[in-house]
Amino acid sequence: MAKINSRSLFWWVAGVVVVLDFITKQLAVAQLSSGSPVYLVGHWLSLRLVHNPGAAFGINVGPHSRWVFMILAIIALVVLGVMVRQTLPAQRFRLVTLGMVCGGAVGNLIDRIRSSDGVVDFIDVWIGTFHWPTFNVADMAVSCGAIALASVLWSEGRRDKATAGEPANPAEAST
Repeated sequence: MAKINSRSLFWWVAGVVVVLDFITKQLAVAQLSSGSPVYLVGHWLSLRLVHNPGAAFGINVGPHSRWVFMILAIIALVVLGVMVRQTLPAQRFRLVTLGMVCGGAVGNLIDRIRSSDGVVDFIDVWIGTFHWPTFNVADMAVSCGAIALASVLWSEGRRDKATAGEPANPAEAST
């Protein structure tokens, strides 16, 4: 198996997320348009087609939500692009997390560009009476990638402080 160049790793991860997101959304639209959910694990996990004109968790800013969130996604992609350029090739996990977030952002941006109906969501989770907002592959990539990226940035910050001789924990400074 060929070894993937560190910078290419970002593009591979982002590309895989976009392709998986696109394919699963196409399947969801084709198979779930009847409106009837497909139950996978009792009533806990099902597939149900929903078009979300807003953002995560149904955040909506009115009739211009599509355009507002399209612009915000483009700004986020520019910021993430700068982060990718600043990431060293040896920081492979950081490149993977950035690829996940970028791929997910592009996946949902494609939906916003293609349709005024909004982003296609189809994974539905219930835990007892608690209902998690319906989501898609792009949302999973953005969420997991963002959490992992935050962890990477936090640990890098702690490491940088330790190398600079500063206490990694502010509580240690007072002792």
